[in-house]
Amino acid sequence: MAASVGFVIPVLNEEAGIAGLLEYLREHFPDSELTVVDGGSSDRTVALALPRCTRLLIGEPGRAAQMNLGGRASSSDYLCFLHADSLPGVSAGQLQGCLASEPPWGFCRVRLSGGRRAFRIIEWFMNQRSRLTSVATGDQMLFLRRSLFEDSGGFDDIPLMEDVAYSKRLRRVARPLIIPQPVQSSSRRWEQRGVVRTVLSMWGLRLAYTLGVSPRRLWEHYYGP
Repeated sequence: MAASVGFVIPVLNEEAGIAGLLEYLREHFPDSELTVVDGGSSDRTVALALPRCTRLLIGEPGRAAQMNLGGRASSSDYLCFLHADSLPGVSAGQLQGCLASEPPWGFCRVRLSGGRRAFRIIEWFMNQRSRLTSVATGDQMLFLRRSLFEDSGGFDDIPLMEDVAYSKRLRRVARPLIIPQPVQSSSRRWEQRGVVRTVLSMWGLRLAYTLGVSPRRLWEHYYGP
């Protein structure tokens, strides 16, 4: 019997892409739950998402809190946490093939949307790092059994690095299954801030987190107080 799959999508002011993402998911994963969790958008995100998803929830802002709210509301066997600016490259059939072995958790490889050669280099390093460390970023569509999500308590309630912290807890349970078909993730942050500046900033954030700097301070450094 095929496992049921639910996508959980945290959003905040994503009117530019949310309709297209939900329509894509509805077409390519017609049997899946689509749970959108809004964190207080001031644009048309809610209006665009409401008729295109299975359920729309309004919660406190913060990606971890939003994903936890959506995960608790889902009834699917597997939860796939997907960013609003990402597009899964795996098909429904391929995903079911990956889930047939009943992996506890896993994630996808990543491909950045930009066409520059620099993005191919960045994504290669991202994929190598996640493969070697069993630590995923939110761009990689982390997925796990709903029962494991419930037993583990979900994402850490922190403003930044929630995906890294959760991966580190999940890898103590089991090694992740890495789906070879990549998630295409928007390269907009690199394009807006500059490739070199963004790469150095992200490396610095991960190093600081590893050294014990609080996620709140890291969030203020990255987004501004």
